[in-house]
Amino acid sequence: MKRHPISNPDTYARQRLNSTKFVSTYLLRCHLIAVTTGLFLAGSLLSCGGSSANADEKTNTPAHQEKNLLATATFDTAKLEKTQNELNLTGKITFNQDQVVKVFPLVGGHIETLKADLGDYVKKGQILAVIRSGDLADLEQQAVSAKGQLSVAQKNMQVTEDMTKAGLSSQRELVASREQLEAARGEVNRVAERRRIVGGNGSVYLVKAPMSGFIVEKTASQGMELRSDDPENLFTVSNLDHVWVLANVYESDLANVHEGDPATITTLSYPDKVFHGKIDKIFNVLDPDSKTLKVRVTLDNADYRLKPEMFANVNVTYAGHDKRTTIPAKAVVFDKNRNYVVTVNSQNQPIVREVNIYKTIGEKTYLTGGLASGDRIVTTNQLLIYNALGN
Repeated sequence: MKRHPISNPDTYARQRLNSTKFVSTYLLRCHLIAVTTGLFLAGSLLSCGGSSANADEKTNTPAHQEKNLLATATFDTAKLEKTQNELNLTGKITFNQDQVVKVFPLVGGHIETLKADLGDYVKKGQILAVIRSGDLADLEQQAVSAKGQLSVAQKNMQVTEDMTKAGLSSQRELVASREQLEAARGEVNRVAERRRIVGGNGSVYLVKAPMSGFIVEKTASQGMELRSDDPENLFTVSNLDHVWVLANVYESDLANVHEGDPATITTLSYPDKVFHGKIDKIFNVLDPDSKTLKVRVTLDNADYRLKPEMFANVNVTYAGHDKRTTIPAKAVVFDKNRNYVVTVNSQNQPIVREVNIYKTIGEKTYLTGGLASGDRIVTTNQLLIYNALGN
């Protein structure tokens, strides 16, 4: 191939140099545009992110949190009330003696069968034991004899009346015949009543439950020989729907205990369960050994949870003489060895106040200072509001 000749070498060199400068300038301008565009986009993103952060920070301010917590909180008012005092007593669970029946055998004999055991629940009229009794057989014989004597007395009475009408018998003999007849009738009635009380049939005597309840004591055993005058009972049946709590009161505390005072009872078996009742009887007799007086609290025991002989702690509440500012115990916040409450002012703003506690009885706290009667306090969410205020 034939090349074109360069007419002027200097002109050619200058053209090449200008072309290279043009390309470099173009590339530099493109790079600057790209960098500027990137910076603009980054600034826009940072600006958007900054606005979002500011919005979140504004939403999570303490004042906004307090407002939300107050909206769901509950409030109460401090009141001026007469103080309540508490007396701690010890005692035990016992049977309700008004619903305890001891079962004795009414006849002597031999225990043939046992149909109930200790701890069983029995219904009224249920058979507890079967006794084969010679006394019951004798009672059957007495009934037969009494009926025979009655028949003889009736026949003598009829004969005496006929002879008196015929003039062959005196009035004295007639009166004597009538008395014999009345005595025979009385003996028949006595034996029949005895049989009705004892029950049974022939020589078989049935020991029946006199009431519905639990067998809490049992001394009977199969094959045991019994006497009709035996002082020992075979069974003890108790209805545990209600039980008694007997607590001991020392002499120094007698003046503080009255019938009707509310009491709370706890047991070792159910430490988290609190039973509520009232003192319904004060036994005005001191125990000579312990020098204590017993008071009684009757408790409902429909679930049979409380068992006789359980140990019980009894807290009795009685009225004091002075008045104190009272608030719910759950409203108090304990922090840094001090006690605080969250109050709300007239502008519905939460304020933390330190309070001085006199004592706490049950769900009430009595104060010696820090609040006045009528102050509104927060009773729920108070700990959250306390932390939100930065205390």
